[in-house]
Amino acid sequence: MQAVNRLQRLLSELTPGKAKKDLTALQAKAILASVRPRDLAGKTRKRLAVEQLAELVEVDKKTKALTKELKAIVLSRGSHLMDLRGVGPVVAARTLADVGDVARFADRNRFASWTGTAPLDASSGEQNRHRLSRAGNRRMNHMIHIAAISQIRLDTDGRAYYRRKRAEGKKPLEALRCLKRRISDALYRQLVADATAATAQAGEAGPGGHCGETQESSAVDLPPHIDTSDQPLPGPVQPTLQPAPPPRKTDRQRNLEATA
Repeated sequence: MQAVNRLQRLLSELTPGKAKKDLTALQAKAILASVRPRDLAGKTRKRLAVEQLAELVEVDKKTKALTKELKAIVLSRGSHLMDLRGVGPVVAARTLADVGDVARFADRNRFASWTGTAPLDASSGEQNRHRLSRAGNRRMNHMIHIAAISQIRLDTDGRAYYRRKRAEGKKPLEALRCLKRRISDALYRQLVADATAATAQAGEAGPGGHCGETQESSAVDLPPHIDTSDQPLPGPVQPTLQPAPPPRKTDRQRNLEATA
């Protein structure tokens, strides 16, 4: 962002009164090509602007490559978060990384409390107001903020919702908080839907990981099933009791045997 501001400042100095905000790289390149300063200061500004533009173009290429990788990773997870307006690869990837298992949230209210989009009641007298909650995951709150700003800038249902809240008398920040809560609920619904679909797909695939597999066919290390009629008959039972020892002779019996 600082590099963009420096380039913007140099362009405004090279073309006083003509520089515009939110210029693209191609527009900035065209402006620099049309500027031919004659003094040393002007030539130095143009050289710095050209160098700054080259750096920004290189950063933009790397950013696009990383965004493409993130998009592939999100899609490989079977996620449909990017189907939501304002949710790009960066927001979707951060959401999946921070949320983990959505089952740990009992409902959308718990999820909103975790994302910090559940506003706190700040009503006073007849005024019904809410203030921003500083609790929850601030990274996720920032991601939802990005999605909300994107929806407001584009022609989306989110922008219509934001304008409707403003027409109801809410201040800009209050209307934005309402939109962020709306996006939080949408993220939660999509996460639950994706998790349900993944569970159903795993159930259809079976324990072996392939469709139609059963527990018996996937247990390849188990011995083959033997029917009752194929089992061998048991052999003779081995004796387990030892014969009783002969009774001991008494002294009287020994004396009788000796006199006989």
